[in-house]
Amino acid sequence: MDLSVVVPLYFEEESVELLHQSITNAISPLKIKYEIIFVDDGSKDNTFMVAEKIAQRDINFKIIKFRKNYGQTPAMAAGINHALGNIIITMDGDLQNDPADIPLFLQKIEEGYDIVVGWRHKRQDKLITRKIPSKIANWIIGKITGVPIKDNGCSLKAYKRSIIQKIPLYSEMHRFIPAMTSIAGTTIAEIKVRHHARQFGESKYGLSRVYKVLIDLLTIKMLISFASRPLYWFTLIALIPFFLGSVLITQWLLSLFTDPSHHSFVFASVGVLLVALGTFIVTLGILAELVYKTGSHLIEKFSNLKLNLIGKKTNHEQ
Repeated sequence: MDLSVVVPLYFEEESVELLHQSITNAISPLKIKYEIIFVDDGSKDNTFMVAEKIAQRDINFKIIKFRKNYGQTPAMAAGINHALGNIIITMDGDLQNDPADIPLFLQKIEEGYDIVVGWRHKRQDKLITRKIPSKIANWIIGKITGVPIKDNGCSLKAYKRSIIQKIPLYSEMHRFIPAMTSIAGTTIAEIKVRHHARQFGESKYGLSRVYKVLIDLLTIKMLISFASRPLYWFTLIALIPFFLGSVLITQWLLSLFTDPSHHSFVFASVGVLLVALGTFIVTLGILAELVYKTGSHLIEKFSNLKLNLIGKKTNHEQ
């Protein structure tokens, strides 16, 4: 299978037929093996029934149904996990992404990129509630993760299956995939894509999801930072209890010498506990460093062994 197109759906019964037709029209001329996977994220309208009828007449079409609404990221993850294509393209189900851009993504992947991200340079959304918050969020995400992407919120992206199926997705994590894969040194390209105004229904997203994005962003930052230097970051965290514990112990010692009759062991006890906590955190950092270094070494050793075995097998067969 060459290509899989994954589309999460939620209350999109009016868009399903048009979206399927648009994707088919964009891919069919390419003469490649493909599949279209729609994931119904617990819609209560006729979204699944319309998609089910399409599946009966199109052998390249698959439909996955959730019993309840779990969110865009879990729906996208389900489609990605079931995808068989070497290249996986994700997009929204509201007809705002244009399937006609799919060949551009395939071309970029063929140039050697691992991930291709769409950039809605002429975005057809509300200025105050969508465009301005998006620009601010993209700037913050780029500064914190070190991966400057112009439009993290654009669902129209292309991935090599060997990479995307190894990335754990939950909450709102789908928008942070480029940042998450940066740990592995993936190559990322951005291309301008078309963006259309919503034809049917209303947007399912608004300012209410900002707190989820902020929490996920903090998680991503922790993952990226801890992955390469766990001892450094554990030590930074340990400085807080070390400092507080040292202050309390120092205060107890001063009171011991200046006013022995009124000194209290409470400050000393709490100070010792805080110092012990700091020591424990540093110890965790050392263990994390050992696990990271040892794990990386074993993976590299196993990979070299596997390549040697493949090479020997190939030589034997020749």
